[in-house]
Amino acid sequence: MTGKKELGQQLLEHLKLYRDLGVRWAGPAQARKARRAGTSAVPPAKTAPARGPDPGRASQKSPEDSAALPANPPGDSLDAIRADLKDCRRCKLATTRRSIVFGSGNPRAELMFVGEAPGADEDAQGLPFVGRAGQLLTKIIESVEIDRKDVFICNIVKCRPPGNRNPEKDEIEACREFVFRQVAVVNPRIICALGAFGAQTLLQTTEPIGRLRGRLHDYRGVKLVATFHPAYLLRNPYEKRKVWEDMKIIRKYLRSIAIDE
Repeated sequence: MTGKKELGQQLLEHLKLYRDLGVRWAGPAQARKARRAGTSAVPPAKTAPARGPDPGRASQKSPEDSAALPANPPGDSLDAIRADLKDCRRCKLATTRRSIVFGSGNPRAELMFVGEAPGADEDAQGLPFVGRAGQLLTKIIESVEIDRKDVFICNIVKCRPPGNRNPEKDEIEACREFVFRQVAVVNPRIICALGAFGAQTLLQTTEPIGRLRGRLHDYRGVKLVATFHPAYLLRNPYEKRKVWEDMKIIRKYLRSIAIDE
């Protein structure tokens, strides 16, 4: 009975989240029809080695992007980036961190999430988004019928700032080349930037997140949607509906790719 109660509570929490996000469900008949047809809101992400670099997208770099972001080393890979990080001492965060939080997920993901910096749980485990904000992120991903294992998740800054303060300019500058390389290697169809620091660093802008969210941007030929960070949603749950609107933009874009292909 205890197991059933726990499962029921988990289902209730998921339904509450979807309600808060503004998700509207089809009726039982439509749901059964969709299951029989094998349809889904978003096709699952492709796994390696299904997709290589897309020359068409790579050629869409703007002059500003090309000047700001040097090309990746030939044959770059996530393993090579991790090796280059080593026991990184490029900024003062090295003196207070426990772990370098590199990133995790599908290395050939169609959808990539880029956050700001690790928190206490992430610093302890060495994995991104494993605390309360990470649990909420998982539910947000699942709300558009994508499994977390099918996306790639990382942060702009790889080490936890003391007390979970905002990352500082010099820390971002010391670390950002690694996330630029990660994006190039994963080569996603679309990026979801979580929070102001993730969005501003990738887009090379100082625009606030409230102005950046709600539409598609271009990052070196890859589409990007900026939205609020899950940690912000924990403090401001009334903003969840806006995040759902942003996730619908991502879902629509991935659907359009599936149709074109």
